[in-house]
Amino acid sequence: MKILVTGAAGFIGFHLSKRFTAAGHEVVGLDNLDPYYDINLKKARLAILEESSLFRHVNIDLQDDQPMSDLFKEEKFTHVVNLAAQAGVRYSIENPKAYINSNIVGFLNVLEGCRHNEVKHLVYASSSSVYGMNTTMPLSPHEGVDHPMSLYAATKKSSEMMAHSYSNLYDLPTTGLRFFTVYGPWGRPDMALYLFTKNIIEEKPINVFNYGKMRRDFTYVDDIVEGIVRVTGNIATPNPEWNGVTHDPCTSSVPYRVYNIGNNSVVELSRYIEVIEEVVGKKAIYNYMPMQPGDVPATEADVEDLVRDVGFKPDTTVEVGIKNFVDWYRDYYGK
Repeated sequence: MKILVTGAAGFIGFHLSKRFTAAGHEVVGLDNLDPYYDINLKKARLAILEESSLFRHVNIDLQDDQPMSDLFKEEKFTHVVNLAAQAGVRYSIENPKAYINSNIVGFLNVLEGCRHNEVKHLVYASSSSVYGMNTTMPLSPHEGVDHPMSLYAATKKSSEMMAHSYSNLYDLPTTGLRFFTVYGPWGRPDMALYLFTKNIIEEKPINVFNYGKMRRDFTYVDDIVEGIVRVTGNIATPNPEWNGVTHDPCTSSVPYRVYNIGNNSVVELSRYIEVIEEVVGKKAIYNYMPMQPGDVPATEADVEDLVRDVGFKPDTTVEVGIKNFVDWYRDYYGK
């Protein structure tokens, strides 16, 4: 395969690009090195990726129509994995336009590039945030997601709807992946695990939202990558049983699919922090705070479709995943 990975210098994009090149696939990694967080971390990821002759970085912004069009025409990708996006629920309250520009306008350019250049399969990142006000656990892709609680979630749901329209109009196979609380080495500095680890090591308070009454389906990055790799090779097809009466939202009569990728194992936030304390060897200083606007108290992924279609179920425990992260953090920052 010749694969375009957008957001290749990002957390998941970095791990995925490494996996693809290790398997012998040619990867063009698109990333504009947006300064949403420390670009030195992104550059360090890219330096590792560029050790492979099968990886090449292009510095292009998804929003730039002509450079995106030219890239697709020149490279003739067989597959595209779109991970580039403006991330973060809380930041979407501060800077909503960034989410529209990247997650809507940028994604449109990806869709246009795919449909004009015979891309075999477009896989793109959605988010568990799309479930919004849904409270029936585990969260199922077969349930509607019409009540987002943040603009970030709304843009991710919009991406799924845009993808369906292109699958319908142009017979473009598209698969959306709803990621559940991804964590692991090389994670973003705005992620909870990174913030908790940093502050516990430095003996500073950690902000614990909703007074610690949070439950999350924490999913280790290697499990996310395994799911993406398997789905990328499993090109979306129409569901022959789909009909407009029951209208299953995660399949269609056109080549369109949506899957959850989560650990299917809920962990209390208090336990998550305890594991960090155990690995770091220090106790946290807790600063309990109310729920943040746009956030949800609990998530849990129904992954039955993923298991059925690609034979994979994430299963890395937080005890293993957190240790791997803390080991990386101490090594990278010398702490």
